[in-house]
Amino acid sequence: MCGIAGIIGRVDDDNRAALQRMNDAMLHRGPDAGGIWASAADERGWGALLAHRRLAILDLSPAGVQPMIDPVTGHVIVFNGEIYNFADLRQRLVNDGQQFSSTGDTAVMLRALGLHGPKAVAWLRGMFAFACWDPKERRLLLARDPLGIKPLYVARASKPDAGWSVAFASELRALLASGLLGRPQLDPQAVASGVWNGFVVGPGTAVKGVELLSPGHLTAFDGVGNAIRDEDFWSIPERAPDPTMDEDQLAAILEEGLRLHLASDVPLAVFLSGGVDSSVMANLAQRAAKSRIHTFTLAFEEQELNEGPIARQIAAAIGTEHHEVVLTEQHFVDNLEAALDSLDQPTFDGLNSYYMSHAIRGAGFTVALSGTGGDELFGGYTSFRDLPVLQQWSKRTAWVPAGLKVAAAKLAAQMLSPSRGTVAPQTRWAKLPEMVRRGDDLLALYQMAYALFLPGFQRELLAPDLVDTLSDGLPAAMRAKITAETRARAPLSAISVMEQRLFLGERLLRDNDVASMAASLEQRVPLVDQVLFESVDRLPDATRYQPLRSKAMLRRIGLRGLDPSLFDRPKSGFVLPLDRWIRRGLQDAMDRTLRDPQAVAPVGLDPTAVERLWRAFLDGAPGIYWSRVWSIYVFVRWCHRHRVFR
Repeated sequence: MCGIAGIIGRVDDDNRAALQRMNDAMLHRGPDAGGIWASAADERGWGALLAHRRLAILDLSPAGVQPMIDPVTGHVIVFNGEIYNFADLRQRLVNDGQQFSSTGDTAVMLRALGLHGPKAVAWLRGMFAFACWDPKERRLLLARDPLGIKPLYVARASKPDAGWSVAFASELRALLASGLLGRPQLDPQAVASGVWNGFVVGPGTAVKGVELLSPGHLTAFDGVGNAIRDEDFWSIPERAPDPTMDEDQLAAILEEGLRLHLASDVPLAVFLSGGVDSSVMANLAQRAAKSRIHTFTLAFEEQELNEGPIARQIAAAIGTEHHEVVLTEQHFVDNLEAALDSLDQPTFDGLNSYYMSHAIRGAGFTVALSGTGGDELFGGYTSFRDLPVLQQWSKRTAWVPAGLKVAAAKLAAQMLSPSRGTVAPQTRWAKLPEMVRRGDDLLALYQMAYALFLPGFQRELLAPDLVDTLSDGLPAAMRAKITAETRARAPLSAISVMEQRLFLGERLLRDNDVASMAASLEQRVPLVDQVLFESVDRLPDATRYQPLRSKAMLRRIGLRGLDPSLFDRPKSGFVLPLDRWIRRGLQDAMDRTLRDPQAVAPVGLDPTAVERLWRAFLDGAPGIYWSRVWSIYVFVRWCHRHRVFR
């Protein structure tokens, strides 16, 4: 796990200095080493400049240092991530007569790219974002892993005489630190996305003119930054159930994938929340390991959210060396500024992973496995239960006039979620009329189910010229992509794709990357793997999802040897006691921000509506949850911290 950055532009002192600033801004991603490399300049003085920060995981010797130059092809690479099938790929190349001095994965993928070009990207199984320079063709290849575990931000110069054309980095903040973007401007779609989702849905970012390279995508530029190749090397395949795919085959695939994720030349731990997914990771890791695995749990003094006791029981049953980290309100508040500063884009999530990652790194570990991804694969969320019902109801009542259905839904919403404050409840039941309006559009239903605010109050929160920026909280490119990937799927597998692309890909993975890397910790997610996804996706729906939300197949495969009663309890998320903490230790700081029109207006929000929302929360208005005010506060704070305004 590392940080990468680069520029296509003049090979001069100005761009070298800009690249150095980017690399310095990512010191936390790679404290073990850092390096910069520049290509030979062409007749115009242009070329490629590459930078790398190293967190040494595999091949700790100097042979693993980057930027890495291949001695055979001359190609140069900067690479962030891990290639889990590198041993097989290495053997394939050795069989073709290749030799290697490094024992790590970087040298293997570099040689494959140098010999076989962009087609070799599809051979890689892992989490990765990289830039590879071909010195003969003077081309730069960028690529990002299939499911979007590792980020890669790309900026294009807005002026032809800027002295650079393309800049990229593992973090948006590194591009901001470069000085290349001038006065960065807040993207209007980011404001609308933040209000709807609580985070910024790609491919756009919070900063106008900067985009995330899409998962499973590669782009090649010539020596002056013209795009000469732009394509998906992997996409979610068409649904093709395979009746021969059974539980034993899937177990073998999952266990093999887990074994590959254990490869490390440094100490490794496992996040253990007490839920099914993290327990599966801990159980399979312990079965595969030659010594006791170390597990870590984040515990709280607030007992209603404390999973410490059940995690201790699970760890004891598995036989791990268990560590419990108690996060107190005081410790959270004392370290909150640093935690919020670690956020690479505005998001209302990620802080739980930040505190846990620092605890694990502080205990001497450099790599940690997480159970992220199980709910998306096997239907663990309420969306798998609720959305098909709503969609089917809409189809069965198609003969009823739409106005009548919406009126009935409004009446039901008023009874189930009555409004008694200055801001109407922003709850699931209050959304019912909007859900009915969306009919049988499953993606629109999905987005409304996850929306932080009802559309009416969103319009109040947004500056008037931003009200119609997005449809259902999604950029057009993301909507088109998901629509194409789900068009031929039944509801449950379609929802799985939506969860993969949006909740997992745009929120959890992105937040986990920056939160863990802020602590110089590599987080690995064995359940987020293209081989596993393709295998699970071939299961019949009944086998994969039933009983709904139980993740029964994952339990049978991953929890073997454990007492099932350990997991017979309601599902709970890995959340912090923020509702209580906001009303106490965090209230003053949030109050100063959310009541200040000079803080709120420059980021595209309406000060009056924001203050009204904040007051409703403090007054205990029904249906105004902590996540609503927290998302607005974090968005405003991030924009001011990085001086990104409209």
